[in-house]
Amino acid sequence: MADDIAVRGLRERKKERTRRTLREQAFRLFREQGYAETTVEQIAAAADVSPSTFFRYFPAKEQLILADDLDAPLIAEYRAQPQGLSLFAAFRAAMATVIGSVPPEDLAFERERQDLLYRTPELRSAIALELERGIDMLSGLFAERLGRDPDDEEVRVTAGAFTGALLVTALGRPLDWTALDRALALLEDGLPLGRSEG
Repeated sequence: MADDIAVRGLRERKKERTRRTLREQAFRLFREQGYAETTVEQIAAAADVSPSTFFRYFPAKEQLILADDLDAPLIAEYRAQPQGLSLFAAFRAAMATVIGSVPPEDLAFERERQDLLYRTPELRSAIALELERGIDMLSGLFAERLGRDPDDEEVRVTAGAFTGALLVTALGRPLDWTALDRALALLEDGLPLGRSEG
């Protein structure tokens, strides 16, 4: 039994190393020769694996950039926040905890990933799909916290507003967690500029 667990653990670590190597080599090639000019075959060769192995980890080249490694820890930390916190306060607290615990090289990789996503013309259509995925994911998390349906209009609008804040802080500039935190604070404050003066 213990041997089976050890073998599974070793297998998982090897898979994670291969996945990380594929992404590291891909991003190096993207920097050196551009996203469009880099092929799956070149990435696989640089990572010392076959193209078929590449596709076991990433169904398409764009998935190298779309895959967000911070999603899982952010979701776990968000779910661990006290129930009395508002949606945005809980997310801001979760984000602060995760950002504070992620190694600097992983944060640098995330900044580069976001930069590639929003600055690569070939990925424009993928951005729309990524935003839709984000809204669906947040709707599920918000609904879970509120005890409401993920398709509830208010839940989805709130998730859309959050996603919009993320998009605005990411477009045309390096990923800035402080700017995202400020944007979420504005949302939590009810977007003061959107309220009437009277």
